[in-house]
Amino acid sequence: MAALPVLPVELVEEILLCLPPDEPAWLLRASLVCKAWGCAVSHPNFRRRLHVLHPYTPPCSTVHPPVLGFFHDWRHECIPNFIPTTTSSFSLAAPDRRFWWALDCRHGRALFLSENQLTEELLVWEPITGAQRRVSLPAAFDCSYPTAASNCTNPTAAVFCAADACDHRDCHGGPFHVVFVFTESPESEYGSDDEGHVTSACVYSSETGTWGKPTSTHVELAMDFQYYSSVLVGTSLLYFMSSSGLIVEYDCASHSLRVFEAPEEEGCTLMLADDGGLGVNELTQVFNPRLKLWSMVASDDTDAQWVVSRVINLEKLLPVGALLSVARVLVLGFAEGANVIFLNTVAGLFAIELQPERVKTVCDHCGPCRLIPVVSFYTPVPGNRHHDLPLLNATEVAGGQEERGEEKTVEQVQQLVDNGFNAIKEGTTSTPFNLSAMCSNSYSFHMFLVA
Repeated sequence: MAALPVLPVELVEEILLCLPPDEPAWLLRASLVCKAWGCAVSHPNFRRRLHVLHPYTPPCSTVHPPVLGFFHDWRHECIPNFIPTTTSSFSLAAPDRRFWWALDCRHGRALFLSENQLTEELLVWEPITGAQRRVSLPAAFDCSYPTAASNCTNPTAAVFCAADACDHRDCHGGPFHVVFVFTESPESEYGSDDEGHVTSACVYSSETGTWGKPTSTHVELAMDFQYYSSVLVGTSLLYFMSSSGLIVEYDCASHSLRVFEAPEEEGCTLMLADDGGLGVNELTQVFNPRLKLWSMVASDDTDAQWVVSRVINLEKLLPVGALLSVARVLVLGFAEGANVIFLNTVAGLFAIELQPERVKTVCDHCGPCRLIPVVSFYTPVPGNRHHDLPLLNATEVAGGQEERGEEKTVEQVQQLVDNGFNAIKEGTTSTPFNLSAMCSNSYSFHMFLVA
């Protein structure tokens, strides 16, 4: 058999960059073709170029990093810890939810809280690289593990990149902060004091490895954060929703804490408004369920107020029969950075993209739980063994890929390959790259192209 033609390194990278970023399994399969391809897609420069080709300029951009999937706290043994939202098979070896409770995911890092009463700690985990760090809870959080008999409620926390002027394109392994929020009920001689509660926030710095002093405020109601996640507005304002309908704002710049009410006491979930500010979505369940989007609007002469910015008619978006059981319609999460709301119905779990307004079926069934979406570009890591993705045959890989954008991408890849072989024949290539040294045989290369 004649030796296979050579391809320049630059052309191989250009081919792989043409793969759709919302199908991470394609890049993963490409990285498994051979060692050289794995090195190409795992190089930091490849990830940076991927971000440049798919720029995200919030808040109004319709181009954003893909939603790879989500973590959840649904107690079912048959359900994996990570559920993908991509078309092709894809998996991340997420921490076991029997021992770790997912709290947050942002800037390439996921945050988990230990459910072991003897070893209470936080786990900061990078889903893409697999890097992790365990963080002890702050000393200020000295109450026992939340139970009906204890004087504290379920805490929450958020993680975010702490690098100055970072665009979050490749901040893996960089510094980060964790904000830990909790509520305590002061105990009196006769037990818990019903006259007031104290909500506090502490900040952990990965650079110093220490927690800062807590910032506290008195509130009338005890706030439990078990069923809600946070949102980051700008670079310093973190918001946390409680089950009592109160919202906690923590300003990371001034280390100040304030509490205010959501537009409605029940049925609200935090999100980002169209202008990038704070927003909430409210699910109205009277006859025809609608999704009401609120935004916090400030004026010169009055305090900031809640204003309805949009109302989404779910009947027009969802398939017939999805709204038959109004009680089963629940908002389970919001994908920050992708403007996607996850809505659970009797017909399954749906992802509603707000810009533009369209819906996608995620899975046929999902119980009531909290979802923590993973929004990120995926690039394989050398020697990474925390993925469970079988190599599919050509028919399985090609099956179901009917979107016009993906067809165009494959055509671009094939055109690049054709151009490369033409350049080889004409002797115009530089820095030759021996494809036979890259792949064990031509069939592997053919299998990848067919995908």
